[in-house]
Amino acid sequence: MTTDADELMGTTPSGAPDPRRWFALVVIAIAQLMVVLDASIINIALPHAAVTLHIEPKNYQWAITAYTLTFGGFLLLGGRIGDYLGRKRAFLIGLLGFAVASLLGGLSTTQGMLFGARALQGVFGALLAPAALSLISVTFTDSKERAKAFGVYGALSGVGAAIGLIAGGILTQYFSWRWCMFVNTPMALIAFFLAIPNVRESKVAGHPKYDVPGALTATIGMVLIVFGVSQAAANSWGSTSAWPYMVIGAALLAFFFLLESKVKSPLLPLRLITDRVRAGSYITQLLVGMGIFGMFLFMTFYFQNIHGFSAVKSGLCFLPFSLGIIFSAGLTSQLLPKVGPRPLATIGCLMASGGLLYLSTIQYDSGYVTHVMPAMIVMSLGLGMTFVSLASTALFNVQPQDTGAASAVLTTTQQVGGSFGTAIQNTIAVTATTSFLTAYGIAHHMSKSDVTTAVQNHEHWAVVTSAQAYVHGYDTAFKFGALMLLIGAVTFFALVNVDRHHLGQHDTVAVGH
Repeated sequence: MTTDADELMGTTPSGAPDPRRWFALVVIAIAQLMVVLDASIINIALPHAAVTLHIEPKNYQWAITAYTLTFGGFLLLGGRIGDYLGRKRAFLIGLLGFAVASLLGGLSTTQGMLFGARALQGVFGALLAPAALSLISVTFTDSKERAKAFGVYGALSGVGAAIGLIAGGILTQYFSWRWCMFVNTPMALIAFFLAIPNVRESKVAGHPKYDVPGALTATIGMVLIVFGVSQAAANSWGSTSAWPYMVIGAALLAFFFLLESKVKSPLLPLRLITDRVRAGSYITQLLVGMGIFGMFLFMTFYFQNIHGFSAVKSGLCFLPFSLGIIFSAGLTSQLLPKVGPRPLATIGCLMASGGLLYLSTIQYDSGYVTHVMPAMIVMSLGLGMTFVSLASTALFNVQPQDTGAASAVLTTTQQVGGSFGTAIQNTIAVTATTSFLTAYGIAHHMSKSDVTTAVQNHEHWAVVTSAQAYVHGYDTAFKFGALMLLIGAVTFFALVNVDRHHLGQHDTVAVGH
């Protein structure tokens, strides 16, 4: 019979490493790949889902933000639940919940059902992801083996987005967009049944204290802000159907921080964000998320609806971006101890901002090789530098008991920033497109049937003008994203005043996580 200490450390009663640890890593890798895939695979499927479910342009972003908001909002709570309930148990519950939510998403008959399923995926993903990371820590007790395990975990995080875009294209083109949701169900069930015999349980001793009010307050506040922003796309920023939601949402977020300063076991220990270096890292991550997430959404529609690319070809068009991040992250990991995070992240944000600004000059007939791909490569190289540097400084001078929370906050800020940024950029794009169409006497977005009718009536000017209008909306949104990345560069340079001499061994190792 194992002792509590054995369970916590992932060892057998004799003190030897868990003989099933590598099988456990395979299970955790499947789950991690599934979570990462789900963040990108929906982008390729969305243009097709929009036609089937009659999703209006102003609501496109909910397919993304419904997932990122709940995932980011419940991530810290999910980690704490796993600590006390048991990481293996939380992992198994997360897998089953994710399987069911994905099945519901694939069976969606309305846009509301799809968005609800995406939100449910985010909730169970928030339980699954921190449990998976913790299980690696407790399963691999040898430092060299642990480094290899985290290397596999990190590699999947890097290539998962690329695999998701390509797999999403193949599934959408040769089967249906619904399979971009269905595919998670067998993956989750395979991981579930493999986890039962191969993954060991571990938990934290003591009485659990869950900050459920904090999680609900933060998540509802963020949802209200995003909903208000989406309402502005249809009724203007000053509309009474928009700003009340944003005001109430902001008030709930302010109340969340007040609540966290009062409760004994806060979801977000405020000491994590009062440190200048860590605060600078979190704010920069928030701004990076606001700047870059919307790009995937708009470029998917640009490839498929403007250029008429197939779903597979659209997914492959993103491949240079994913490969650029992987290459840049690997190189930056080597440079970080020699150069320090401050110049790397600052230059990285400036490169990403410049690349996105260049992308904002695309026209409806711009070439991929001559215009789009160079912009994506510059962005990806800059973002690889930024992500690695942020991972190291987010854990700077953090206490051992706060390491998990500090890592979770970094992921949360990225998801929250992506949610807000996608919603704001979608509103900017819809508003700019509508203004462009109105100026040319076309009162609405042209559907595929509208385009067909216009071509039959030899109204090619209407088709071209509609395409120009959409791209003008994307370009305007990209300019906002470039501004966020520029502010991110200034923020990191001003606040994160550390160099290579200040980074300890623990902080550098954290990059691999």
